[in-house]
Amino acid sequence: MKNVAVVVSRRVWRVLACAVLLGSLSGCGGRPAGVLIPVPDSVPGTSRVNMVVATVRERADGPDIFNGERARKSSFAEVTVSIPPARKEGDVQWPRSVPGNPATDFVTTQLDELTQEQAITWFNARIRRTPNRQALVFVHGFNQRFDDAVFRFAQIVHDSNAPVTPVLFTWPSRGSLLAYGYDRESTSVSRDALERLLTFMAKDPNVGEISILAHSMGNVVTLEALRQMAIRNGRILPKIKYVMLAAPDVDVDVFAAFFNEIGPNRPAFTLFVSQDDKALAVSKRVWGDMPRVGAVNPELEPYRSEFERNNINVIDLTKLKTDDALAHGKFAASPEVVQAIGARLAEGQAMTDSRVGVGEHIIQMTSGAASTVGTAAGLVIAAPVAVLDENTRNQYGQHVKQLGHSVTDTAASGTHAVTAPAAR
Repeated sequence: MKNVAVVVSRRVWRVLACAVLLGSLSGCGGRPAGVLIPVPDSVPGTSRVNMVVATVRERADGPDIFNGERARKSSFAEVTVSIPPARKEGDVQWPRSVPGNPATDFVTTQLDELTQEQAITWFNARIRRTPNRQALVFVHGFNQRFDDAVFRFAQIVHDSNAPVTPVLFTWPSRGSLLAYGYDRESTSVSRDALERLLTFMAKDPNVGEISILAHSMGNVVTLEALRQMAIRNGRILPKIKYVMLAAPDVDVDVFAAFFNEIGPNRPAFTLFVSQDDKALAVSKRVWGDMPRVGAVNPELEPYRSEFERNNINVIDLTKLKTDDALAHGKFAASPEVVQAIGARLAEGQAMTDSRVGVGEHIIQMTSGAASTVGTAAGLVIAAPVAVLDENTRNQYGQHVKQLGHSVTDTAASGTHAVTAPAAR
């Protein structure tokens, strides 16, 4: 048992040594701050995606309006994203410097804070002009800054060509590879706000129907909000027609319990799974070796029977070989998948395995950062990623500093815990 403590201690100190190197590399670049500062766009051939944003993120002092901390009440904004004419479908082309170039980069041409009344006015005016008066609500996943969520949703709306009113619900994520614990707790903080948003939309007489697209940890927020709605109203409100769950970082037992609790009158659910999802494999180990529903084999029992019993349409992306080393975000960057989503929203067509394709690059290599031990484990896993990934380097030093104050005590406590005689 003493060897276990030694191994843990060595790993922690190896991480700290790595951090010295990474700290010297952190100035090498990375995504620039202020990419959401609006710029004029007179470039021929660009496309525009205009969306309304609802968030429980804290207001930031900088140009991006919202940071990753938690606010006590919802805030709203209107954003217009310009998308360059020459690009690979599925990609978000980030500016290398600020201001971005509309000819080659995703940029914003408008970013305005709104009051709740102004947001309602925007929504009602837009939904009346939308075919079938259909709204699409996107709930992003773990490790997403505000600008990540805005640009990713703009890409999905544009590439899907879906005739919808776009509504982004963005919850407090610190946008850090190592902040899994904070992000996970933020889902609990955010579920009431999402339920209020969906309830308002579902009761708005101007709305015809609502679709929801949730990714990764955003599925936790989404399922909790829908569960509360069902308990409060006796069912999920009927205007919510379609719920698409991409790579859910959700315990399989929690997922099964959700369907037992929401009753038989429910939306149509589509589930995107991939058994080679490495991010969910890490999450599984952290959460007591409990399978995550986004990584199950839908042909095996008990999953097959549960999916059939609950009328869940399952899209298995496992066989798709992509550039995404983690296989965690295939739904968004694949032109075929995104277009299938758009077809489903536009024409009611069923999404089938034959229409799916390649994936995006989403870094989600660690879990369990809610405690010192979890943070240390996360730093160990993330270290080799940080060497290659500029965004991780930018966050790494901060987490090492936070860990440093307690790592010695934690290592000592851990040594005592594994070497002390068992209580009799």
